[in-house]
Amino acid sequence: MPLRMDRFSAPDASLAVTGLAVARAGIAVLEGVSFALSPGQALVIRGPNGIGKTTLLRTLSGLQPPLAGRIEGAAEAVAYAGHADGLKATLTVAENLSFWAAIHGSAGIGPALAAMNLTALQGRPAGSLSAGQKRRLALARMLVSGRPVWVMDEPTVSLDAGSVALFADAVRAHLARGGAAVMATHIDLGLPGAAVLDLAPFRARPPAEGGLAGRFDNGFDEAFA
Repeated sequence: MPLRMDRFSAPDASLAVTGLAVARAGIAVLEGVSFALSPGQALVIRGPNGIGKTTLLRTLSGLQPPLAGRIEGAAEAVAYAGHADGLKATLTVAENLSFWAAIHGSAGIGPALAAMNLTALQGRPAGSLSAGQKRRLALARMLVSGRPVWVMDEPTVSLDAGSVALFADAVRAHLARGGAAVMATHIDLGLPGAAVLDLAPFRARPPAEGGLAGRFDNGFDEAFA
């Protein structure tokens, strides 16, 4: 059975965020974030280092709770790719990808291998790959997830220009099938109709100014944020 390439059904790729506040190590970093994402749309998150891009993306993915606000959209619709590649070094490229395909109920990894130029490397242990090859394998997991909303944190790190182009093609194909994507990146991927959300206006205000910063401790250890 080939990798599913048809349009997505339930859960769909819609995502709506209203008045969202998120925290790092119990301290609010962003508040009042609102946006709506429809099937076929991409949203690029921008902002200076430390403003809370990773924290926002982890919250959207259900990896930590928000401090305030609402996230509307099925949690099982989201596939997340963070800074870590999340690979098993002793498993081959094909074994790593097959594992994730099985987790998500997909079958057939050939199209994902081809899309990220990994077919010739499928028999190699992941631990022997270069940084760019590991990143391509990590991103290939998104293609076998079968999930309509891709949330990605600096997905092009370690990729050369050719690999960035492959990734951009994969995202465009995902959008064309009715998927959606939210990503933090400073690279222009040439995505049709992509919107840009600058997080600077949503930086949390200090408590003295009536903001949420410092007033919550959700007990979540964000060592990986």
